[in-house]
Amino acid sequence: MGYKIAVVGATGLVGQEMLKILWERKIPISEIYAFASAKSEGTYVDFGNEKIKVEKATVENISKAEFALFSIGEEISLELAPEIAKKGTIIIDNSNAFRMNPDVPLVISEINPEDLKNHKNIIANPNCSTIQMLVALNPLHKKWKLRKIFVATYQSVSGKGKEAINELIESTRAFLEGKEFVPSAFPYPISFNLIPHIDTFEHENYSREEMKMVRETHKILHDSSIKVSPTCVRVPVIRGHSEVIYAEFENDFTLEEVYETLEEAPGIKIIDKPQEKLYPMPLFCDGKDEVFVGRIRKDLFDQRAINMWVVSDNIRKGAALNAVQILEKLIF
Repeated sequence: MGYKIAVVGATGLVGQEMLKILWERKIPISEIYAFASAKSEGTYVDFGNEKIKVEKATVENISKAEFALFSIGEEISLELAPEIAKKGTIIIDNSNAFRMNPDVPLVISEINPEDLKNHKNIIANPNCSTIQMLVALNPLHKKWKLRKIFVATYQSVSGKGKEAINELIESTRAFLEGKEFVPSAFPYPISFNLIPHIDTFEHENYSREEMKMVRETHKILHDSSIKVSPTCVRVPVIRGHSEVIYAEFENDFTLEEVYETLEEAPGIKIIDKPQEKLYPMPLFCDGKDEVFVGRIRKDLFDQRAINMWVVSDNIRKGAALNAVQILEKLIF
């Protein structure tokens, strides 16, 4: 017995990772479908030791599936998902299309799976930066209640897709060879550079990416009183997002209690022996499921606050894995 499952956006980085994880986690599948835009129709993608032919993403085609994992962009999700949902297919969408829709659950598998019971055939996967931040903070929030979060993200180029990875490689080569390079994926060359600009700027010069972290935190934790102040930065790393987090709580705690709480929490791995040069880095998180936490320390001036460094594979836990984990909550 298995399920008919579709991956929509199967030729992209996240779509390919979804297929990989579905195979690795032995999801019971009777039929697997791969969908993408018309330009990819007729090509093939890997599913374990199989090759799957890519079909054009249309309402009729995708509706063959019982579950559809979407990673095809906001505009196309808005166009296709509501009609497909009406036909009975359950959609787990990785774009920003439905995250703040009050009728759509926004779910991190370790935090609020109970919200799934209210779905109307569309479920939203949160932003990658929000996911890793809240996986690390929620166990502490449940014990001592978050008041305030200051977060600075160091986001890899893979968050913008294959063309951004290629641009990092090409711009690095041009820089080393002393050649001029004209960027297209980013407003400036990303090699040997940091760009404090992800997505468009909106509310009071906060970027859309930054406001996602604010709004999604409030919705996922069901608590709009938490103050969230983010700054999102693109860095010349291929894969793996990193975050500096300052978190302030309402109640007292010891550092030992923080370690114990995080060690017992699902989805977290602590790497925190700085004297031995052991701390999380994107270099080591590629292809890993966990959210890695290190540099944990009490704030110097507020004993109810901590600082930490959080790293995770943005394509995996930040997107594909969380979507598959939501699927597992629905079928198991």
